[in-house]
Amino acid sequence: MRKEKPDVPAADGTADAYLAVPDGGPHPGVLLFPDAFGLRPRIEEMADRIAEAGYAVLAPNLLYRGGRTPLVDFAALEDPERRGEVFGKLMPLIEALDTEAIARDAEKYLDWFAAQDGVAPGPVVITGYCMGGTNALRVIEAFPDRVKAIASFHGGRLATDQPDSPHLRVGSITGEVYFGHADQDPSITAEQIKTLEHALDEAGVTYRSEVYEGASHGFTMSDTAAYHAEGEKRHWENLFALLERVR
Repeated sequence: MRKEKPDVPAADGTADAYLAVPDGGPHPGVLLFPDAFGLRPRIEEMADRIAEAGYAVLAPNLLYRGGRTPLVDFAALEDPERRGEVFGKLMPLIEALDTEAIARDAEKYLDWFAAQDGVAPGPVVITGYCMGGTNALRVIEAFPDRVKAIASFHGGRLATDQPDSPHLRVGSITGEVYFGHADQDPSITAEQIKTLEHALDEAGVTYRSEVYEGASHGFTMSDTAAYHAEGEKRHWENLFALLERVR
């Protein structure tokens, strides 16, 4: 398997990234949108696991405008008390990444990825985590012809009262979407999940939306204090099932 750390063209500069491509191919493409903590060994490990199943995987630094990774002290992620401090440092970068910037970046990522050796032509799948899950929904809305499915895990702010809330644009989706919500997640309440599901139903989108009991925001990330082993296991089962359905 080929593993590289390329610099990928983005809308307002260059994003550092991680690329994993199995031998042979070409292989179906998967974009992995990391959580707010960005590229690190855990994200590389996740990308490798997907690639080992026969997919080409690109994980870009979504917050490249704030600099190359690491943007924070990774050692703080396992400390519940310091985790809030890290979020506080990253929040301005997250909030500055609006719908239009997300779409402009994604177009660049898709173009670059499609041109790489070993990547099959055609639409990709996006799996996203935390803010990456929210971005994944915005990207499939913006590029329904280039993204055939997404999986969003512990994605936040998917259905808000803001005029650019992601749930208001689901009508453009032609592919399949999956949501794995944490039941202890202040970034998306039970009522907001219902609002999202209602919008998807009204638009006729093919989707699954599930709440992972006992899991908190960030449950897939084994290098953070939010890790939930059963939730992570369930996430892999659902992600690989989705990838096989749309392969």
